[in-house]
Amino acid sequence: MSSLPNALTLARIALVPLFVAAFFLPGDGGRWLVFFLFCIAGITDAFDGMIARKWNAESSLGRMLDPIADKLIVSAALLMLASDQMLQGWTFLVPALVILCREILVSGLREFLAEANVSLPVTRIAKLKTVMQVVAIAALIASSASERMLPGVTAAALLGLWAAAGLTFYTGYAYLQAGLDHARRASGVRPRSVGSAKRPEQRPA
Repeated sequence: MSSLPNALTLARIALVPLFVAAFFLPGDGGRWLVFFLFCIAGITDAFDGMIARKWNAESSLGRMLDPIADKLIVSAALLMLASDQMLQGWTFLVPALVILCREILVSGLREFLAEANVSLPVTRIAKLKTVMQVVAIAALIASSASERMLPGVTAAALLGLWAAAGLTFYTGYAYLQAGLDHARRASGVRPRSVGSAKRPEQRPA
């Protein structure tokens, strides 16, 4: 059990090239395959964290690889969707850019704070952001195949992506403030009060 969470995380990383390749398959069958692979990635993301906490199997390797796997699959999905003619225009590109920029920002902050053995807290809002983001992207992946069966699914998925982008911006700002506060403390400047600190979890979202 101690190695299962890491195995699931590594499997999610290995899934990325298959996921990208599936985007080039023609027809609705190819798009449903992409949807299926993305859902598998989302399910393994939920299970590896749950197993790690339940069996006390957290590890340094897992803490490093888990956010990398999440960012790889989400970034790959957004970039491939950006190349989809069905999703051209600012209504998709703006929230997609917000999500991608936030992921880059948080990755840089984690690298900066890791040198000082400081962990970024994972809030419930951050977890909600992750769920909304995965659901919206999954719906957009399947939209070209499902729009004929469920008219309006693309518009609903885009609204979900905008909502996820809003939460992404909020949590990104909170993480940036945490990084700035640490930088102020390191330089001897008293940090601004941003509310009570939450206890960080072992596996960041």
